[in-house]
Amino acid sequence: MKAIEILEKNPESAKLVVEWFFNKMLESLNSGSIDEEFRNFMREQALDNEKIAVMIDANPRMLLDVFDENDVFIFIHYMDVKDKVEFFHSFRNIDTNPVKLFKTRKEAELFAIETAFEILEAKLAPPVIEEETPKEETDETDNK
Repeated sequence: MKAIEILEKNPESAKLVVEWFFNKMLESLNSGSIDEEFRNFMREQALDNEKIAVMIDANPRMLLDVFDENDVFIFIHYMDVKDKVEFFHSFRNIDTNPVKLFKTRKEAELFAIETAFEILEAKLAPPVIEEETPKEETDETDNK
């Protein structure tokens, strides 16, 4: 799944990720010898899902810090399979995760990111409270 689809599917997580990237950008602008006019220009630029998605697709591992800060820990492992190395991911406990092998670390990271967004979304999204629907009142005349 493409990063833009993941972000759209997980709106609460997407907000958190956009905010995290924006704060990191501001931190980098505040430290260093960057021209004040350029700093102001960058502050005016809005980060949105499309811009973040491009960065995620190019380098998914940059999100590991975001997930770590929210107690969603991704581990990328490798194993030797028929004289070549293949990669897989897990979350906290490797025994509870099905193993799906990938040819590259990046492929494993992209796949893991999708699941990490779902885990984070479940943590961030407000709980859904289902209202009880009142039972239909029976007409007393029907019982006669």
